[in-house]
Amino acid sequence: MPVSIKRSGVANNLSLTPLIDVVFLLLIFFLVTSKFEEEDERRLNIVLPSATSASPMVNRPREIVVDIDAGGNIYLRSQPTTLDELRETLTAAAANNPVNQAVVIRADAGTSFQPVVTVMDLCNEAGIADYSVSTREGPSGG
Repeated sequence: MPVSIKRSGVANNLSLTPLIDVVFLLLIFFLVTSKFEEEDERRLNIVLPSATSASPMVNRPREIVVDIDAGGNIYLRSQPTTLDELRETLTAAAANNPVNQAVVIRADAGTSFQPVVTVMDLCNEAGIADYSVSTREGPSGG
């Protein structure tokens, strides 16, 4: 005697809309938090000098951002730092990533050039050759 199996109608009426909504909310959450993480190092109000040949970066390298405000104070990860602390950080970063370590120096347009040269010198001491001074696009003027 054959056994008949009744199939439930619940699987036919399962709605995927709430699941898709949750996936989109998670996607938006991760996009927003990753954007905040990127902007955390660029929180200081620094007016970048302008350069006519400035162009946006295409790739996002593994970089250390060093900020210098108008008073010549040096910041690392938006925190004030001393030259000794910066030297230690750069030396450790160069040891961990000897080939691809990059340093971006963001100096205020009103600062003297000496703090910028000091940070460049610290990069050279640490063995980091890939350092750059960040500028904004626009006409050069004084």
